[in-house]
This record gives sequence, structure tokens and C-alpha cells, in this order.
Amino acid sequence: MNLSEECRRIWSAASCFLINAVNFDAAGNTALCSIDSAGIAPQDSSPRDSFRRQFRDRPMTKRDPFYAPRIDDEIWAFVDRTNSFYPPDAVESSIAIQRSVYDEMCAQFRQSRPAGVAVQDEAVAGPDCDIPTRRYLPDDKSQPAATVVYCHGGGFVVGGLESHDDVCAEIAAATGFTVVSVDYRLCPEHPHPAAYQDARAVFEAVADEGLPVVMCGDSAGGNLVAAVCLTARHRPEAPVGQVLIYPGLGGESMGLPSYRDEAEAPLLTTRDIMFYKKVRVTGGVPIGDPTYAPLSAKDFSDLAPCVVVTADCDPLRDDGSTFVRRLSEAGVQAEWINEPGLVHGYLRARTTSERAKHSFARICDAISRLGTANRGD
Repeated sequence: MNLSEECRRIWSAASCFLINAVNFDAAGNTALCSIDSAGIAPQDSSPRDSFRRQFRDRPMTKRDPFYAPRIDDEIWAFVDRTNSFYPPDAVESSIAIQRSVYDEMCAQFRQSRPAGVAVQDEAVAGPDCDIPTRRYLPDDKSQPAATVVYCHGGGFVVGGLESHDDVCAEIAAATGFTVVSVDYRLCPEHPHPAAYQDARAVFEAVADEGLPVVMCGDSAGGNLVAAVCLTARHRPEAPVGQVLIYPGLGGESMGLPSYRDEAEAPLLTTRDIMFYKKVRVTGGVPIGDPTYAPLSAKDFSDLAPCVVVTADCDPLRDDGSTFVRRLSEAGVQAEWINEPGLVHGYLRARTTSERAKHSFARICDAISRLGTANRGD
């Protein structure tokens, strides 16, 4: 597949928990595939592999017999609506125009902010530039018990303050916490570690305000949250909790099963993930750098309590379960919630899908629990 064909898949994917809440010290993962820069190469052949290959080169539709029994009509409608925003020639446009297409898609899904939530646009001094942020103040006259620092998804390439504005406002309303959204620098103009540096700088600025900080993010933002929690764990004002929503944590380099089993999932495929991996850096992919791939960390002790929420129909699913297992083995309180029938990017379906709506409620509950866990009242 050439770059143009691969990009066509990527820009659609960028648009974008059976519930199992488990303690992962009893679970394990087996490397069932090997990955190189071209993507997934199965190490064995199974009936599922043969079945998947029959459908690999055709568009995903609700008639696909692999996903039809797992995904309901509400989520298929969300998948179809998401894909409808991407014209066939989108990949031939500049990055600026492609981001504009993504932003327009997000705007069409965007909900009104809950009544009473106040918003302030601010900036935090970063290592190389000021970092735009947006602060959401809940409709509550009492002092918030915690602040949430939110890092948006988008493959490190698209997204910003507007793309996740309603999600952040709804988290503020549901939890009663202040939420600060981070408009970190994007690739390819600002390769790694720029996004991590921006997320870390905003965390430090918010932590200095004195309230407990819960880190939260989806997809690429979940990666940044895990990276900040790893590197900031020994600060006096370390994060008190982390909530990761269908995060990408570097599992593509570990041969985790979901990269094969969900290789052609709606809205995000394994090939898409490999593209993001390459576009995020200049030169070679960092080895053993937890700010790039949190699963590559050698030590997971002393981390903030963690809740990871994954979509079952998502190649990134096993990143979340593996991260929770690593934390549990290191003595860290960690919980994995895997959502059946949901796909990557489903936060935008929370108003049209019952499954997505209930999952978002669980996410807000997790944030509330972590933000108030250390209160004395």
C-alpha cells in the first residue's frame, strides 16, 4: 500500500466497555504476531485468520460477518455517519485542509455545553511556546474537590480545544471538578516529544494551583496521560488518578493479540496505527522511551491509581489490559473496563448509542472516584 492509500485510511480513522471490570493480576497476554514497519504479520494460521483475510481488502459494512454479531445498529449508524464526512480526495489536500475536515466532522457531532458550565480560554508557559488551554468551571458554588487535566485524541495529528469541547464540559458538569483541556502541539510539524512536553507543562501548572489532579485522555491523549503519570509520579503534587480511554500505549511493538484479532476494526485499523507510529517521529522510533510508548517503561511502581476503559472492537484494546496488568503487578490500584460492541472514537456516540452513553457515565464515575479518594470527609 502506498502512502496515499494509507493516508486515505488514516484520515477516516482519526475521527475518531460483556463489561468486565477486573483486577488484572490474574490475566496475561501472549504475543501472537510480529510487527514491522509494514504492519501485522501473523505467526500462525487459524480459522479466524483465514476468515479475516477474506474481508481485508473491502470496505467495512454492517454485513461484515465478523463484526455484525458484535456491533449494534446504533454504533453502525455512528460508524457510517463518521465515514460520511471524508470525501474520496481528502488525502490529496494539505494537512491544514484535512484538519479542517476533521474539525467539521467534530462540529457536526458536537453537543451544547451543559447549562451553568463556564469556560475560560487561557495559556500555560511551555518549554518552547505558550500552550493554549481551556478551563471548564462547573455550575457549583463550592470549591471543586479536584481538577481534571484532559488530553484529546486524534493520532497526535488532528484535534484540539474545539474537537473535545463538549466532552470536557460534560465531564465538568458530571463530576463537579474543574477541567483543563490541553491544546498540545501536533505532528508532523512538531514531532515527539513536543506533545508530551506540552501535556507535562500543563499538568505542572495545574498541580501548582494546589488541588488534586486527575489526568484523563482518549486515544493519543491516553498515551500522554500515562506518560505524564509515569514521569511525574515522584513529584510532591503527583497526579492522584489517571483515566485512560481506548489509549494507544505502544502495544503495536509487543505483538499483542488485539492487533491481529481486530486488525480491520471500524474507524481504526492496525495499519492506521502503524502509520501514526511513523508520522509521530522524525528518524527512528524511540526504543525504551516511556514518554513515547508507556508500555516500554521498566518500573510501574508508585503510579497513580488507574482506570482504563477500552472498546472491544479496537486494535488498541490489549494496550489497556496490558497496562493495567503491569500496574497491578507493581502494587498499583488498577482497573480495566472493556466495553463490548464499541469501536474506537465512540465518545462521540454517547448521545446516540445506549452503550456509549453508559460507558461515558462509567468514565465520569471513575474520574469522580479517583478525584475524591483521598478526601477526609
